[in-house]
Amino acid sequence: MNAGIKSYRRLAVSIALIFGMVLISGLTSSLYAQALGWEGETGVFVTPLAYTASAENQKIHPVVAYHYFNAGSIIGDFHEMSITMGIGKRLEFGYTHEFHAFGGDPNLSPLWQNGFEIVHGKAMLVPENYKEEKWVPAISVGFMARTNDRNVGNFEATEGGMNPMSGGKSNGDIYFVASKVVPTKIPIVLNFGVRGTNAMLWGMGGNAPGWEARTFGAVAFVFKLPNKGSIVFGSEAAQQPHHPGANGVALPLNIPTTLTYCMRVTPSGRQKLNLDFGVAQLAGNVAPGVNLKARHQVGVQISYGF
Repeated sequence: MNAGIKSYRRLAVSIALIFGMVLISGLTSSLYAQALGWEGETGVFVTPLAYTASAENQKIHPVVAYHYFNAGSIIGDFHEMSITMGIGKRLEFGYTHEFHAFGGDPNLSPLWQNGFEIVHGKAMLVPENYKEEKWVPAISVGFMARTNDRNVGNFEATEGGMNPMSGGKSNGDIYFVASKVVPTKIPIVLNFGVRGTNAMLWGMGGNAPGWEARTFGAVAFVFKLPNKGSIVFGSEAAQQPHHPGANGVALPLNIPTTLTYCMRVTPSGRQKLNLDFGVAQLAGNVAPGVNLKARHQVGVQISYGF
């Protein structure tokens, strides 16, 4: 109960800070600018959008970001630094390094070791409103490739315990995604995709036993603010592989669908800056007697385009 109270206190403080920024700055900007997701791709909070990191009158548009996610007292904290390059209007590529701060549980926390590397790319196959057809969504294909993932079933055990310097394993995603803005009085962003993945929780839970097809989707509402800014409220859902794996064998841990509730603030149309905040439901009781205590976890991000 005390852990739950602390979690809600963190949530209340974070919301107050974000809204304080909004009130102080007079805030926000265009809908898509620098809208990076958790792993550095153009996205919502943890899932990709079909849009790319493009900018008007720029053939190459770099965006840098810092991401933080508190995954709880057992899993620990994750910090990410990313750079994403928009190339023209239809391509993007990026690199992200994930740092991990260990949790404090002596029995379960050692299953989450040092961070890993992420390389990603995306190509837009069909632009939104193609051939002036207002119903056509943007459609893209993309990939995520992760290396040196040492989490959960990927660590190497030694006589002395875990080996944090082991090379880890690789995993990845290949996805198709469609995104559409419905131009109502309050614009609505709809997003749906399918990914093939052998990663559990985007690598934070290590590898799945094999490749699986998983769906994801999101809906968001866009409120325009002064100075050509915007504030976006959204929610997303992302199916996960049912069980993490170890050497290709499924572990008896049941991982639920990830749900998030998120907000994105763009302070000004004159500055290519985004502030993101989200709460994610990852995993609680995954097996009898095993509670990962990661049900209401807070994440924040700041990104800037040049």
